[in-house]
Amino acid sequence: MAGPSSPPATMKIAVIGQSLFGQEVYCHLRKEGHEVVGVFTVPDKDGKADPLGLEAEKDGVPVFKFSRWRAKGQALPEVVAKYQALGAELNVLPFCSQFIPMEIINAPQHGSIIYHPSLLPRHRGASAINWTLIHGDKKGGFSIFWADDGLDTGDLLLQKECEVLPDDTVSTLYNRFLFPEGIKGMVQAVRLIAEGKAPRLPQPEEGATYEGIQKKETAKIDWDQPAEAIHNWIRGNDKVPGAWTEACEPLQKLTFFNSTLNTSGLVPEGDALPIPGAHRPGVVTKAGLILFGNDDKMLLVKNIQLEDGKMILASNFYKGAASSALELTEAELVTAEAVRSAWQRILPNVLEVEDSTDFFKSGAASVDVVRLVEEVKELCDGLELENEDVYMATTFGDFIQLLVRKLRGDDEEGECSIDYVEMAANKRTLHMPHQLFIGGAFVDAEGAKTFETINPTDGSVICQVSLAQVTDVDKAVATAKDAFENGRWGKISARDRGRLLYRLADLMEQHQEELATIEALDAGAVYTLALKTHVGMSIQTFRYFAGWCDKIQGSTIPINQARPNRNLTLTRKEPVGVCGIIIPWNYPLMMLSWKTAACLAAGNTVVIKPAQVTPLTALKFAELTLKAGIPKGVVNVLPGSGSLVGQRLSDHPDVRKIGFTGSTEVGKHIMKSCAISNVKKVSLELGGKSPLIIFADCDLNKAVQMGMSSVFFNKGENCIAAGRLFVEDSIHDEFVRRVVQEVRKMKVGNPLDRDTDHGPQNHHAHLMKLMEYCQRGVKEGATLVCGGNQIPRPGFFFEPTVFTDVEDHMFIAKEESFGPVMIISRFADGDVDAVLSRANATEFGLASGVFTRDINKALYVSDKLQAGTVFVNTYNKTDVAAPFGGFKQSGFGKDLGEAALNEYLRVKTVTFEY
Repeated sequence: MAGPSSPPATMKIAVIGQSLFGQEVYCHLRKEGHEVVGVFTVPDKDGKADPLGLEAEKDGVPVFKFSRWRAKGQALPEVVAKYQALGAELNVLPFCSQFIPMEIINAPQHGSIIYHPSLLPRHRGASAINWTLIHGDKKGGFSIFWADDGLDTGDLLLQKECEVLPDDTVSTLYNRFLFPEGIKGMVQAVRLIAEGKAPRLPQPEEGATYEGIQKKETAKIDWDQPAEAIHNWIRGNDKVPGAWTEACEPLQKLTFFNSTLNTSGLVPEGDALPIPGAHRPGVVTKAGLILFGNDDKMLLVKNIQLEDGKMILASNFYKGAASSALELTEAELVTAEAVRSAWQRILPNVLEVEDSTDFFKSGAASVDVVRLVEEVKELCDGLELENEDVYMATTFGDFIQLLVRKLRGDDEEGECSIDYVEMAANKRTLHMPHQLFIGGAFVDAEGAKTFETINPTDGSVICQVSLAQVTDVDKAVATAKDAFENGRWGKISARDRGRLLYRLADLMEQHQEELATIEALDAGAVYTLALKTHVGMSIQTFRYFAGWCDKIQGSTIPINQARPNRNLTLTRKEPVGVCGIIIPWNYPLMMLSWKTAACLAAGNTVVIKPAQVTPLTALKFAELTLKAGIPKGVVNVLPGSGSLVGQRLSDHPDVRKIGFTGSTEVGKHIMKSCAISNVKKVSLELGGKSPLIIFADCDLNKAVQMGMSSVFFNKGENCIAAGRLFVEDSIHDEFVRRVVQEVRKMKVGNPLDRDTDHGPQNHHAHLMKLMEYCQRGVKEGATLVCGGNQIPRPGFFFEPTVFTDVEDHMFIAKEESFGPVMIISRFADGDVDAVLSRANATEFGLASGVFTRDINKALYVSDKLQAGTVFVNTYNKTDVAAPFGGFKQSGFGKDLGEAALNEYLRVKTVTFEY
């Protein structure tokens, strides 16, 4: 039997270098059990010590800060003596900007190893990461090599490579791979040396390149090259030293950052930016600055640094000074002073931090940006700042303004010019957006196309609404994809995502009367019902799913071990990407919320297509997402036709999920399109013909009350409405008598009147279908007890209707009306199985109900009913925590509850061997 494994070999190490990278390598080497006998780092700058030296001093490790190691080509004897006194067996140089003499390099028993951020022999020299990007390399990585007297020419010990992404910058490549994997690589290299397994592989000369240090004066953009080469030059110089050009009249020096070739859907329309030597003038658009290569292809720059050092959004180049300064509340003033103290700690050489104090001109470096972002996060309850934010607001005054805007949820990312339609209604003035919402901005549709949205109460035109075209869908999807892959949404923590959704719910609650009034005007919803259900449940839905954001988690799974090694298998639940949500007209805001809340909680981005006849609450919702601080591009709203907008979303290769509520016929078509296009994930909530079985042993008063609600709730425009009531023979006549009595009490009228029970049908075409439906019922022999006609008044009002003597073969027994039409059929006393057979004899299975005092009967019937929801002695009792969805041709997938999250997540399995 084997004994315990021997501990890893350890060594005495001298760490020579600087920066956070050097600090992390130092810490990891100590954790490995190595003895760091000394640390050699750079002298303090502006009174601030390097992080590596600070960490070593905490541990009591000797720290040396030589300004130079040699003079006139010779090593300084006093420096060599101090080094030799440490007795190091290996020198580790994680990142070192000083020239170290060979007397030091060769002194230890095992020599010296150096980290270099390229795949040697390519890109030898000091700006290796820059040149990896400038040359458009598809692969990047790092090398750890044995130091010699050449420039990055020593034998290789270890190399690791990674893919270079199309929009990588020096920072993203470093943060994603070169920093974290480089630390591990340095530790692994030392371990190999300690175990006597470290290779020495001579560098090949084939493919070797050497490029000099990138400096500001050499970073000027050459415009006589393709767009991809210009993009590579800009990103290869981002952030340091910054690719620049001269532009405008008179000429000024502009430095470009945050470049991308992802220009899908962008149209070069905007203000021209003259650039001497460029193939075409640049164009300042809402998305940023569009530039052109000599191949006439486009690239997009999102940030510009002006000559005075101020960083601005490229889209704001011609907008001049920012809006007026915010007046801070007392609480915000306290926060500002706390942040001022943080600046003072980071900038010890500044006697007093004033509003005009410039972070970088006061000596701050990139490492200080990271520290400031982290300190602000602690001070401001986890507020997520980007490093970019510090570069965009370099003075303390500007930084506080930016910070407060973000805390209020109305930072510049969210600022947007909105062309409201204003209307007086319900004793208030409504402010209604009416344009498409793409990328955080309200914009006209392609070709400025519009349509009329109609008030069903009187048939009048509420306003003109932008009518989205296929090109608008492409723009919205491209924006949502960029927000998902590159934006802040994917970088913030799940808890912060939940915080934004809670804020959105709060804003919806603050605007609930306005939202309910718009719902009444645009959809004909009775105001009191809209306030409680259409809007009230929407608010509850966002609060519910906001709470789920930081509780989406995978699991660890025991699997068979790969002996003698062991395995660990875990699952991760990840967002799917860009989702298309297509919603119906009966509950415009609530159906949007049921799907969008789960979609966003899971971390996706979304393009929403509201029903063409009810677009206004969706657009108001879009405005509230801005105020909540949800990053631009995460939510996009496109009013338009299903045949154009819905079809393009279903076909689009970059959409990964479609959530649809609507008819079974359209649902089948969407499912087919999703399969053919890219096998996108799909969930469907389709038609219904929900049976409600009322037994003679029920509480008849309650059965009548709930039966009325099951049919006439929301004017019958209710997906789970009881499409057919089966009433046991012995109580049938009494049930019908009481129902008719209650129907005649219902007040039909203006949905804004507080005593109205029943408002207008949603739109004219639907009203016509209801009239045809009732005419067919009469023609087939059903008894029309009451109603069945349009009410002779302006608008789209239809009488609450009751049919009896409805037989199983009749059209109205099989098809839903989606209106205020009660269909009543008898069943023989005591014949439970027969009525169950009739209730299940439909291709639909959305909901169902049963009324009985017999618990055994209730359990038996609920077990046998083939529907996604069964109500027992109640109806329409949905809740945000309870999953909702149908069986058979009523669709598949769930809204609401934890189950809804899975519709917008994918599960990844990860298996380790160790």
